[in-house]
Amino acid sequence: MPHTEVAEGTLFYTLSRGPADGPTLVLVHGAGGSRLHWPGELRRLSNATVYTLDLPGHGRSEGHGCDTVNDYAKAVVAFLDAAGVERAAVVGHSMGGAIAQTMALGFGERVAGLVLVGSGARLRVTPAILEGIQSDFERVAELITRFAWSPDAPPALTELGRQAILETGPDVLLGDFTACNNFDVMERLAEIKAPALVVVGSADQLTPPKYTRFLADHIPNAQLVLI
Repeated sequence: MPHTEVAEGTLFYTLSRGPADGPTLVLVHGAGGSRLHWPGELRRLSNATVYTLDLPGHGRSEGHGCDTVNDYAKAVVAFLDAAGVERAAVVGHSMGGAIAQTMALGFGERVAGLVLVGSGARLRVTPAILEGIQSDFERVAELITRFAWSPDAPPALTELGRQAILETGPDVLLGDFTACNNFDVMERLAEIKAPALVVVGSADQLTPPKYTRFLADHIPNAQLVLI
């Protein structure tokens, strides 16, 4: 499996090469996740070059994770540098969407476009989850899984999500949710110059549609897709 070295450690990723004149995408997963949270069909788009990475401390990547979205954004930019990618469309889910927004604001020349999936301009986390990660990690993993997946989702899929959280571990997950809880770019969305596609599920409980509508209403060149 390909990997590259950044300051945070060794980052593992998958690469699906598309046509030379096609777009380049980088897929950024959410809190407690890994590259495997992205559907295989998306990781292997035939008409695009797609990089799908494990953030520091997640999946197979080394490091201890980060506790700010800004640090994760810097890690993704360092990954692009190491991979020789000058510009890419950044596709981010949940916390990954926060990372994508931060990249668009701080490293706009590297961002050709945004796809924000189930994300928001502010991602508050209930104190019970932050406290529970430290006191009863397995119970919190169950709770997050229950809210993150549709009740109609195949049990094997939800179990994969639960196992990913458990494998991430309490320290990295606490850092992820601390990063989410402190993230707030509501007043800066108008500064984003990249075109954005904003996607949300109508029954999303963790990042409800009102979060996504706010993004679509305040990013100048944004389109909303409600599923």
